[in-house]
Amino acid sequence: MSLAKWTVGLLAGMSMLALAAPADAGEVRVTVAEYSAKTGPYFEAVKKEFEAANPGITIKYEVVPWDVLLQKLTTDITAGTNADLSIIGTRWLIDFVQQDVAEPLDSYITPEFKDRFIDTFLQPSIMGGHTYGLPIAASARAMYYNKELFEKAGITKPPATWTELQEDARKIKAIGAFGFGLQGKEIETDVYYYYAMWSQGTEILNKDGTSGLSTPGALEAAKLYKSMIDEGLTEPGVTSNNREDVQNLFKQGKVGMMITAPFLSNQIKEEAPSLKYGVAAIPAGPTGARGTYGVTDSIIMFKNSKNKDEAWKLLDFLFTKEQRAKFTQGEGFLPVNKEEAKMDYYVNNADLAAFTALLPDARFAPVIPGWEEIAQITSDAMQKIYLGSAEPEAALKEAAAKANGVLKK
Repeated sequence: MSLAKWTVGLLAGMSMLALAAPADAGEVRVTVAEYSAKTGPYFEAVKKEFEAANPGITIKYEVVPWDVLLQKLTTDITAGTNADLSIIGTRWLIDFVQQDVAEPLDSYITPEFKDRFIDTFLQPSIMGGHTYGLPIAASARAMYYNKELFEKAGITKPPATWTELQEDARKIKAIGAFGFGLQGKEIETDVYYYYAMWSQGTEILNKDGTSGLSTPGALEAAKLYKSMIDEGLTEPGVTSNNREDVQNLFKQGKVGMMITAPFLSNQIKEEAPSLKYGVAAIPAGPTGARGTYGVTDSIIMFKNSKNKDEAWKLLDFLFTKEQRAKFTQGEGFLPVNKEEAKMDYYVNNADLAAFTALLPDARFAPVIPGWEEIAQITSDAMQKIYLGSAEPEAALKEAAAKANGVLKK
């Protein structure tokens, strides 16, 4: 659903917020985003443990796939039937705040509670001095590489620069594998492009608040990816492959390098335990610049909740060290809880250490209205470039103009 339609829907439904179906006394309804097959069982275990410790409060979950979550929330909010709590993409939060459907949590948050969090992950949910969400999931991106393919190709270490990555990809192609896995479809297609763009010293937004897509660095990044496609250094059919498709190719041992999240490590251990791989920093550009994508998903309380105190008790429970560790380790995310981050599981985990080391270079999605629409504009432009249906410079200039139109609204 477009942002414009969503906004109209919310405005039309604002008067209906007070008409939410009455919740049972002490019942907390939660819309849960489905991360994996482990998500539902984790929250069911929480329900059992929490209800036993809090007589009189019952928890009711609805687990929703990510690809339909925003549409469902939009529909529920418009109808006034939304849950008390929901997991959301933090990048959506500004729109919820502007439409006045998200409850500020400041009256519940004590200094001790706030101190549980690693500040990097809490900050994206703070707007206008108010905290509207808590980071339920946190992640960054790094480069995975296949050690066996590297050895066969005579590569001794992961590439430090994009130039080295191209050279390594050629060597891997020469032994019959795909050098670099490049996604060109669905969620984070724009982000995959930003890795190269950030390495050129270019940001998503210029200092004056306009789109960075028409800058020289953005063009160089697009040309880099397009040249790798044309040279056959990527998998074929880039625009037909989403993140999971590329990850599957990597797990099958067909791809030498790809960029993705910590959860791939968990998948490899379960689905391809014999695969020998490493995790390294995303390559740097000509001046040494580089960037990773920092991601948080938040859990928020809705303003029309009838059981806010009970809902807060559940949030307090979810953000204890013990519950955080169960969820984070099960799903393969990074810790957001300071005490959790000190656990041996993280301290002695080389893969997670590689991601944590990249956090100082992390960029988060801009906290601006219309971000989802701008991200889609970028993804559409990259698809045209990858397919060869538009020249990089023309496609980026057109995308920048469209993005600037959204930014001016």
